[in-house]
Amino acid sequence: MALVEWKTVYETNVSEVDNQHKKLVGIVNELHSAMIMGKGKDVLSKVFNELVEYTLIHFATEEKYFDEYVYPEADLHKQQHKNLVEQVAALKTKFEAGEKVLTLDVMNFLRDWLHDHIIGSDKLFGPYLNSKGVK
Repeated sequence: MALVEWKTVYETNVSEVDNQHKKLVGIVNELHSAMIMGKGKDVLSKVFNELVEYTLIHFATEEKYFDEYVYPEADLHKQQHKNLVEQVAALKTKFEAGEKVLTLDVMNFLRDWLHDHIIGSDKLFGPYLNSKGVK
């Protein structure tokens, strides 16, 4: 069972961003499955690292659009990205140090952050970018 189900309500109508969101949802679900199945640290580490790396790629994509099309809420949105990167980096450091961080609380944090950030912030830039011709 997936932790996060993709829903049309998550769509920003910016295809590159929506495709990246779907990939992030997939990685979170893969991490969740590995954790539930009690996979070894190597598998969890690989998936966790993929999540961290892909999140950075995704944020860079969004921020490229913000800069190119002078999105008025860019500074606030970039700060939200920065905050998540710092939180995930702290989790990664704990994980690599052998601390048990991949708990249900962490998975719920990732699920809620994806949901809240996409619905609360990302959905706002979709119409703005669409008005600039970005699809």
